[in-house]
Amino acid sequence: MEWQPDEQGLQQVLQLLKDSQSPNTATQRAVQQKLEQLNQFPDFNNYLIFVLTRLKTEDEPTRSLSGLILKNNVKAHYQNFPPAVADFIKQECLNNIGDPSPLIRATIGILITTITSKGELQTWPELLPQLCNLLNSEDYNTCEGSFGALQKICEDSSELLESDALNRPLNIMIPKFLQFFKHCSPKIRSHAIACVNQFIIGRAQALMDNIDTFIESLFALATDEDSEVRKNVCRALVMLLEVRIDRLIPHMHSIIQYMLQRTQDPDENVSLEACEFWLTLAEQPICKEVLSGHLVQLIPILVNGMKYSEIDIILLKGDVEEDEAVPDSEQDIKPRFHKSRTVTLQHEGGEGEEGEDVDEDDDDDDDTLSDWNLRKCSAAALDVLANVFRDELLPHLLPLLKGLLFSPDWVIKESGILVLGAIAEGCMQGMVPYLPELLPHLIACLCDKKALVRSIACWTLSRYAHWVVSQPPDSHLKPLMTELLKRILDGNKRVQEAACSAFATLEEEACTELVPYLSFILDTLVFAFGKYQHKNLLILYDAIGTLADSVGHHLNQPEYIQKLMPPLIAKWNELKDEDKDLFPLLECLSSVATALQSGFLPYCEPVYQRCVTLVQKTLAQAMVRTYRARQLVLKTGNELPRVTQSMYNQHPDQYEAPDKDFMIVALDLLSGLAEGLGASVDQLVARSNIMTLLFQCMQDPMPEVRQSSFALLGDLTKACFPHVKPCIAEFMPILGLNLNPEFISVCNNATWAIGEIAMQMGSDMQPYVGLVLNNLVEIINRPNTPKTLLENTAITIGRLGYVCPQEVSPMLQQFIRPWCTSLRNIRDNEEKDSAFRGICMMIGVNPAGVVQDFIFFCDAVASWVSPKDDLRDMFYKILHGFKDQVGEENWQQFSEQFPPLLKERLSACYGV
Repeated sequence: MEWQPDEQGLQQVLQLLKDSQSPNTATQRAVQQKLEQLNQFPDFNNYLIFVLTRLKTEDEPTRSLSGLILKNNVKAHYQNFPPAVADFIKQECLNNIGDPSPLIRATIGILITTITSKGELQTWPELLPQLCNLLNSEDYNTCEGSFGALQKICEDSSELLESDALNRPLNIMIPKFLQFFKHCSPKIRSHAIACVNQFIIGRAQALMDNIDTFIESLFALATDEDSEVRKNVCRALVMLLEVRIDRLIPHMHSIIQYMLQRTQDPDENVSLEACEFWLTLAEQPICKEVLSGHLVQLIPILVNGMKYSEIDIILLKGDVEEDEAVPDSEQDIKPRFHKSRTVTLQHEGGEGEEGEDVDEDDDDDDDTLSDWNLRKCSAAALDVLANVFRDELLPHLLPLLKGLLFSPDWVIKESGILVLGAIAEGCMQGMVPYLPELLPHLIACLCDKKALVRSIACWTLSRYAHWVVSQPPDSHLKPLMTELLKRILDGNKRVQEAACSAFATLEEEACTELVPYLSFILDTLVFAFGKYQHKNLLILYDAIGTLADSVGHHLNQPEYIQKLMPPLIAKWNELKDEDKDLFPLLECLSSVATALQSGFLPYCEPVYQRCVTLVQKTLAQAMVRTYRARQLVLKTGNELPRVTQSMYNQHPDQYEAPDKDFMIVALDLLSGLAEGLGASVDQLVARSNIMTLLFQCMQDPMPEVRQSSFALLGDLTKACFPHVKPCIAEFMPILGLNLNPEFISVCNNATWAIGEIAMQMGSDMQPYVGLVLNNLVEIINRPNTPKTLLENTAITIGRLGYVCPQEVSPMLQQFIRPWCTSLRNIRDNEEKDSAFRGICMMIGVNPAGVVQDFIFFCDAVASWVSPKDDLRDMFYKILHGFKDQVGEENWQQFSEQFPPLLKERLSACYGV
């Protein structure tokens, strides 16, 4: 007997569905409770599917809602459905996939794919054959509904469809889909391409076997009148460019011609999809070769795409000029993620580690409109192409730029300024001759009456900050800085934000060049404190922190401290411990404390205490959560020793989310205090339980917490070792366990801390060398280890060898070569000095360990610009000792292998 609903039960379910559409929160809550009660009855789900598929008299929204509630039940409880209920639901789905209503068909499709995502593709063997069969139906609704369901299954289960577990159904499905590329209905053609597109990136074998047919079929649809079909054709070509460029190369000329047309498609969804083609092509080695002849057409199209559309302008409130008094709505504020401290070394040429700290959103001029659109895609494409073609792009651009930059129409002028910013990185060399004339024009645009022109001018000028700083300060730096500071106090919030970000970039480039203007800069930044709404305040903290990082101890003047600290401390006192705005403020204070050094002393006690409290609170909350989890375990009888994030996800009512960011940021600020105040931090540490807290933080399951803990441990070791020393026996085994390069930054900071501890412990380090040495030697020999980690590992091995040469030198031969190559580019400094002393002492104990790689040692020695006299003597002795040992003739042969520069330096500095 087929299942039939009870009339009264059916009416009850329908009433519930009606109530759940009510806007009243109390009604909504009652509905939730009722749903939970009804879920106790297995056949409640039969009622839901019955309403969806059979009650054609009900209105569509109610039927669809019934299906969506069922979908949620399937997601949460499917494994508890009795087989009869599951079978009834499956059967009803397949029988009604061709419902006359598009909304109901789509809902059934979603329901089918939710069931399959529960691992049901294997236990529902008739599903795929039946859906594929239904594609042949004469009835349009049945064909479209089946395709809709298949498209969702292809999206959700693409890998499974290719697996042996299901006997590779794709082998049948792909050829089947390809037949429908010629269907008379555009909706069906679009479904067919969308289904096949799911298998391009994963290079599904069934698709690769039919690749030529697929590409031919795409070409046949190139000029389809339906925009959804054209969009899917463009998407397919973009993905094929990534995975099967070999198949596209023979047709590349016509594909490029086609994409040039589509990038100008009247439908923005199509033009955006086509514009992605240029971004992807720029990453391919053949880009220059195939695109050179087309730049003359492509560049004007991309430039044209960079204009704001009318919709953009409405969304961005482009006509609102002054909005600084309008409070920000909370959803405008993107969540900020704190970047934990990573200890790095200075390189020759003075820059930090390249490539590891790049701002990802550098090119994002209008990120509040964070949906990807044609303007952004065109700008990004121009940016990457400028990096491929460099100055060869300029002959195509410069003639256009003049018309854009001086246009009376602000929308066109704005797009011209964006173009200048987009090409800044790639075409810098070729732009240099024009910059002396262009820069004053751009600076003038900072005063344009249109806020969107002022804000883009800020961004573009920041892209040329490097060049500005390389000129005499009065020529461009001073006028740029003066105008940017005015814009920081603009009446428009978007301009404030752009100016603040641009100024932070200028600070990073200019560094101490800004010192003469500090008073003026601080007046502006402090004035902005009273003016800014919530969102821009967070950016202002960043600009102040960057200023402190850039000018360092030059900020430590009573006059500057007097301007800067009162408003920062006022904000600090205003914010509660639970307020997320503490993150950027703590980061900012951390930079300020490091820069002010002793100047921060009057403010350090309350700041220090609060940081310790934040760490303690977060640890205590974690303990409470663990305790509650145990309570829950006792109630449910499952054995679960620790509360985890996933338990929080399952029982959010019983736990607050573990928010460890407060602890991480607080640890980083404590690091800043220890680094800035040095020995003066001693009293604060003595009066607090920070070492106990640090012991717990170093064992936290979250890598970022450990990363910041080890940075703090290293800084406290340098600042007040007597407080650290009693804990070394407990701390060292934890440090040893964290020498795991799977977590690069954790490993890096643990390595650095071990080196700092070794320098303080001296020969007392002996019992601990065994805990860490093998791991360090393994890390330095690993392929593809990031430069920062290699350098810190080399420094630490050297320092261990300096304090315990007898223990470390037996392994010399295993690390000497990578040790030398990783330290040759480091600037002369204390860390490099101690590490090289260690190597010299180990060579003294085990000279045989260096013999095979002596040329690398020579090269590393030559990387010193001015070693201290006694270190120079150590180098001298080793070089001459080796030369005497092998004899003049052998030395001559050996030194023949040296590059000329190395030969010269060793001869000049050490007489060998």
